[in-house]
Amino acid sequence: MKPAEINEKWKILQQRIAKEFDSDLPDLKVMLFLIGVQELGKGPGKYSKRQKEELMHIATCRLMSEMGFYEIEGLDQDGWPHWKLVKDIPSFAMMEQELLLKSLAIHYFEDIYTTES
Repeated sequence: MKPAEINEKWKILQQRIAKEFDSDLPDLKVMLFLIGVQELGKGPGKYSKRQKEELMHIATCRLMSEMGFYEIEGLDQDGWPHWKLVKDIPSFAMMEQELLLKSLAIHYFEDIYTTES
């Protein structure tokens, strides 16, 4: 996808999530948090600041696994997924990295919404 297309689809996704959760438009960090919660599979709950950071890391690994950078290693004793880096991630400029994550998040949510239909 081209940057303009990513940004257009991102705005649509933000509006859909905001409507679903009756909230403000979520930024990338909020989207990563939501993906992390989904991947953890324990549903909504109270999470410490450290757990929120871990959930965003889980989401990033999950999204980047679509490009072959990470593989799931398994779950720890508390049911939290752990990922291993299997391919070096190229250096991206901040804006490139953000666009990449947005694009992967768009695909992630499209898959979820497609399966729900």
